[in-house]
Amino acid sequence: MSTEEQELDLSPAEALEELLEEIVDDLQLDASIEVEERDGVLTGRVDGDHVGLFIGRHGQTIDAVQHLAQRIVFPDGPSAVRVVIDANGYRERRAEALRGEADDAADQAVSTGRSVELDPLPASERRIVHEYLRDRDDVETHSEGDEPDRYLVISPRSHGSE
Repeated sequence: MSTEEQELDLSPAEALEELLEEIVDDLQLDASIEVEERDGVLTGRVDGDHVGLFIGRHGQTIDAVQHLAQRIVFPDGPSAVRVVIDANGYRERRAEALRGEADDAADQAVSTGRSVELDPLPASERRIVHEYLRDRDDVETHSEGDEPDRYLVISPRSHGSE
């Protein structure tokens, strides 16, 4: 049986685990890999020492791996299941930093009465900010620009027209 035929027999979770093992081996990292599927999200976690190379500068490498993994694991096109790649809890630390940045920008928008633009962010990170600020009734958010320079705008909500 060829490698291609074997890959066709793999479940998405098995395909993701195999992909991550190959990347970890190629980067010569001493890391463990865990894959789980829950609530429409297939998560691959890489944990170990020195995974900074896997994460990359500003998360660029891990974001690229996540993008490629989505396409490799679901080669027939868009899937209802989303692939998320994490390393040593990077995604949660990054989400926490984004929420802090969002709070600061929202407070600035409210205090100055002017919109605040965040630096360009990948779609997954813009989603975190949109969802986090959705519960605030004093600001609203939208995205502007074209990928890869698409950014989020946080504006004070006008209460006079309601």
